[in-house]
Amino acid sequence: MSQTADSIVAQQSWLAALVEWSVSLMDHIGPVGVGIAIAFENIFPPIPSEAILPAAGFAAHQGAFGIVPAILWATAGSLVGALALYLIGMFVGVTRLRWLFDKIPLLRADDIDKTVVWFERHGSAAVFFGRFLPIFRSLISIPAGVVRMPIWRFLLYTGLGSLIWNTVFIVIGWFLGSAWHVVEGYMDVVQNVVIVVVVALIVWFVVARVLRIRRERAV
Repeated sequence: MSQTADSIVAQQSWLAALVEWSVSLMDHIGPVGVGIAIAFENIFPPIPSEAILPAAGFAAHQGAFGIVPAILWATAGSLVGALALYLIGMFVGVTRLRWLFDKIPLLRADDIDKTVVWFERHGSAAVFFGRFLPIFRSLISIPAGVVRMPIWRFLLYTGLGSLIWNTVFIVIGWFLGSAWHVVEGYMDVVQNVVIVVVVALIVWFVVARVLRIRRERAV
């Protein structure tokens, strides 16, 4: 087996182990386990909520617990995990980030200032819609904390977005029954698309910044 194939198998085994751990939590402590698993998923994005939530729906379909408690506990877990990242962002703060950006090549302190202005205008929508995007679902909480978005507003839009996301996937798992695994395949495609878009934006930013620096030095 090639090194690439080995790494793919290892990644799949690792993710499978995480999902199995999440399912075992549900088996032992019921819907509370759903909340704990989703809280960890928010803090550690590699844990796939797209697998955990349908599994919770399947467990509800089997009668292990009710579908409403599963949704409520999943949403509570989302809030706990998001709040942890929000507090990290709040601790870091704008001042530390401006200092850090001044030390990193191609980055500037005014990049943070522009981000703060943008987030103050569009933060509520960013937090809400960010809950529907892989990776961003977790990371969006950090800039919200950095700019000190009012915590009631952060929790409100995080809760609403999470409630919709969790409900959709738990209900899908409930209807699919033992075939809930099929959801993972579709969400892997979505996640890969998001990653490609993010990488493309990073490349665009680096190229644009290098060209800007060259123009400034030429003046």
